[in-house]
Amino acid sequence: MVLSRSERSHLTEWWFTIDRSVLGLVCLLLIIGLVMLLSASPPVAIRYGLEPFYFVKRQMVFALLGVGVLLGVSFLSPLNVRRLALVLFIFSIVALIGVLLFGPELNGAKRWIRFFGMSLQPSELMKPSFIVLTAWAFSEGLKRRDVPAYFMASGFYGLCVVLLILQPDFGQTLLLTATWVGMFFLAGLAWGWVLFFFLAGIAALFLAYYLLPHVAARINHFLDPLGESYQIERALQAFRDAGWFGRGPGESSLAEQYLPDAHNDFIFAAIADEFGVFACLLLLLIYAGIVFLSLLRVRRHTDGFIRLAVSGLMLLFALQISIHMSVNLGMIPAKGMTLPLISYGGTSLIGTCLLLGVTIALTRSGVKNQI
Repeated sequence: MVLSRSERSHLTEWWFTIDRSVLGLVCLLLIIGLVMLLSASPPVAIRYGLEPFYFVKRQMVFALLGVGVLLGVSFLSPLNVRRLALVLFIFSIVALIGVLLFGPELNGAKRWIRFFGMSLQPSELMKPSFIVLTAWAFSEGLKRRDVPAYFMASGFYGLCVVLLILQPDFGQTLLLTATWVGMFFLAGLAWGWVLFFFLAGIAALFLAYYLLPHVAARINHFLDPLGESYQIERALQAFRDAGWFGRGPGESSLAEQYLPDAHNDFIFAAIADEFGVFACLLLLLIYAGIVFLSLLRVRRHTDGFIRLAVSGLMLLFALQISIHMSVNLGMIPAKGMTLPLISYGGTSLIGTCLLLGVTIALTRSGVKNQI
């Protein structure tokens, strides 16, 4: 089937107004993720007593669902994007409360809940909806002085962070906080407030260090070269030994040396091990392309909501990538953070597709802030 601009249909209008380059890069990342799991996950699955391609098969299902979410959301208008964000935000908050009340505890944390026979991590769906609602509050505050924009944005943030800390999930809390402060700055917040948030973040880090033993242990391991964690040491070894082109597909030493999270939290190191530093740089370039092209399309947009929403979503996307890669490179203390569209994880993949679907919807050419 060949689409023509002369045709009058929702499909042709969508096809010729979306950023097809971003859509293509997203699909490329999904393929790379499946190929990488096909290579790196079988030893992990066998170690857990599962059939070799267990993670690959599940990720293929999640990838199909994620593509469906991405394409479906990309058809929405800005108004319907906000409506969807409100519904998802309410659902996520209720689900986060359900996690605290009924979720299973794993390694001292509650982050998952069983939903319709599947495990769901509500925080992954909460993040993009939180960004959209925060952007809406700021944009309304810029247009109307009677709208308590900062109060509303702070309320959204406070509610999310309290529920995340109670799990506890400090990685997601850090990610959400950094994005929220960045959006405050983009919305025109004075530098004094930015400095205040920075100092408050440092104070919170000190409190977490002295009050929470597992946080202190991770920071101590990071600061003490002799006390580096097993996972970080194996990841760094992969980068040191891989060279420019790696060991080759299926030859990952990370899986062979029993790195527990080579299929998710440390998949960037597994990519280096099998395909080399060159592949890692190429992957970074693909991510940068998605962020750059999305921001390029929105930079001259006249609608404040669209500018803030896309900027916030891309900031969240870029920060998560940076945190994952930094942990794998031993630059920051170890913290579980998936690599978007690459790491194994159903809710994470669908949440990322939701984020990118909203971005594509809001960056469509000639999009209007209406139904």
